[in-house]
Parts: sequence; C-alpha cells; structure tokens
Amino acid sequence: MTHRVTLIPGDGTGPELTEATRRVLEATGVDFDWDVQEAGSDVMDKHGGNPLPDHVLDAIRTSRVALKGPITTPVGGGFRSVNVALRKGLDLYGQVRPCKSYPGVRSRYEDVDLVIVREATEDLYAGIEYEVGSPDAKELTGWLRAHGGQLPDDSGISIKPISVEGTRRIFEFAFDYARRLGRRKVTSVHKANIMKFTDGLWLHVSREVAEQNSDIEFEDRIVDNLSMQLVQRPEEYDVLVLPNLYGDIVSDLAAGLIGGLGLAPGGNFGTEAAVFEPTHGSAPKYAGQNKVNPMAMMLSGVLMLRHLEEADAADRLEGAIAAVIAEGKSVTYDMKPSRDDPTAVGTSEVADAIIEQMGVTV
Repeated sequence: MTHRVTLIPGDGTGPELTEATRRVLEATGVDFDWDVQEAGSDVMDKHGGNPLPDHVLDAIRTSRVALKGPITTPVGGGFRSVNVALRKGLDLYGQVRPCKSYPGVRSRYEDVDLVIVREATEDLYAGIEYEVGSPDAKELTGWLRAHGGQLPDDSGISIKPISVEGTRRIFEFAFDYARRLGRRKVTSVHKANIMKFTDGLWLHVSREVAEQNSDIEFEDRIVDNLSMQLVQRPEEYDVLVLPNLYGDIVSDLAAGLIGGLGLAPGGNFGTEAAVFEPTHGSAPKYAGQNKVNPMAMMLSGVLMLRHLEEADAADRLEGAIAAVIAEGKSVTYDMKPSRDDPTAVGTSEVADAIIEQMGVTV
C-alpha cells in the first residue's frame, strides 16, 4: 500500500531533519507518496506575508497525514506560531508527546516511559490577547473594573477558554489512546485550587470521563506538585493529560528526564488529519551545518508509521534508532559524553547509521 503524506520541511534546521527522516522512513520498505509543501518564515514573502498558506492546510486535509519539520516562532513579536495556527486550522486537538528512556543516553534517570497528552486548541494558547493600550484592552479593563476586578491600565490581557466539549474530547481521546497502547493509568493535571472555573471545569469533566472508563486507573494532580514529583519519582506516572499551556511546559520537563528535546517526538491528532513533528524548535543558528540531532523527528516518523498501521516498520525503525543510540558511535554532538567530542557525526550520517542498522545498503 502506498501512503500519501504531506511533507513540510520547515525552516532553520528543519529541511535537514526532514530529509534525514524521509530517508530512514523509506528504508523501512514502506511506500510513500510525498506531497512536499512549504511553510514558515523562510517562505512567507512568497505568500503575502503568510507563513502558513491556505493551500498547505488544504493539502493536509487531502492526505490526512503530514510530517512536519520544525518552524521558527518569533519571540515577543512577528507572526503567531505556525504550529498553533496549524492545530487550530485543522482542529488538531489531541497532541501526544511520548517521553521514553533509551539505553546509552546520558540522563539522571532510567526506564522513564511517559506519554504527555496535551489539549492543543484551547486555554491561553487560543490566542485571545489584547495589547497594552489598545481600545479592546481599555474596554475590557473597564468592564472588569465595573464587575469588581482590579486591573492596572497598563495591562496586557490574555483570555483562557476551557470548554466542556474540548475537555471531554481530549479525555476520551486520552483513555482510548491509553487503552490501545496497553497503558495502566491516566492522570488529570490542573490548577483547580486557584483557577476554579477553568481548571475546575477541566477537573470535573475529567472525573466524569474517568467514571466511563473504569478499566483504566485514574487520578489527578495539581500541576506544580506534579512537576516536583516527576523529578523525584517519574516511574509513578504513565499517561498525563494537561491543558494547553501546562502540556507545553511539562512535556519539556519530561523530555529533560530522558536526555533532552533531541529525543522527544510528537503527534497531533484531530478529526480531519494527523500531523507529526518533533517537540523541539528550528535552531536557525545551526541551519545548513549538518549538525543537529534528527532522532526526535525520526521518532515522530515512528509515531506516524504506527498511525498508518505499519507496526512492523515502526518497530524496526525504533529498534534501529535504539541500537545506534546504545552503540554511541554514530550520534550527534549533543549525545556524546562531551559536546565538543570530535567523533560526533552529522545529521545525515545519523540517518546513514540507522539505515545500515536496518540492514539496508546506503
């Protein structure tokens, strides 16, 4: 069977990571029909300043599966995140970020095996913001004061929507995902002790869904307490379900437990499509240097193979990645004992080693 997949190289180091990942995916023997589409800061001038043209979204809707390299998000200005726009445009409400230990990776922890499930369309990342001094911010400030709120004039304002429908579907997704993968427990993560009407809603609905899925263990944790316990005892947790902002932060913390973002894959799931991408950013300062670690994007490719029901190919690719990590020879600088180790190899050479490990001649 040939799988049509939209391939978005991204910007910064994205094109190098994407090419290395494409090579190892093809080496599994699975047949792909790649539909290459451009998005990001490097191509926005071609499309009237739009880093995510409508035709890219249309292409993903047609293929229903996409593999995407990292895309640069400006800090404090410029366009909003392409990743956020992609999730909103395709209603990719369920983001999955596995964090799994691989022998040979330098880390303070062993045998970590967590899955972060992040609601990806609501919360503060919905992008409902008002700039300091804007007419909308002044109007909202006045309304809040009239209703008993205290807010200085020089306030930027961000709205945090959490809905019953959005919360219910992410927990139904999380329980179904946990069941398919044979996981043992789902943990609802929140700050309901402070944000009683948003995170309180999240917690209430999660408990309702848990009652309908009693075959899987359920618990809840306040997000700051969870963060401490993940550092102390990560083995106590399995599938963590979080609102958008907490999910972004905690998934990076969990990636730190397994050796860093270079080994942190991601998948975004919705009713229309699924998009797979590494958790890390585009590292533009390393662009074109054949230097960065491609394994997070390759492991995102493993997630894509499982989604496409190519389980054997997914197992072989993940096994080859694990073997290359364990050997420790053909890995990038960030996975060496010292970051200036002269034996470190480049992005393309990592792909070569993984392909050879699968028994395919480069």
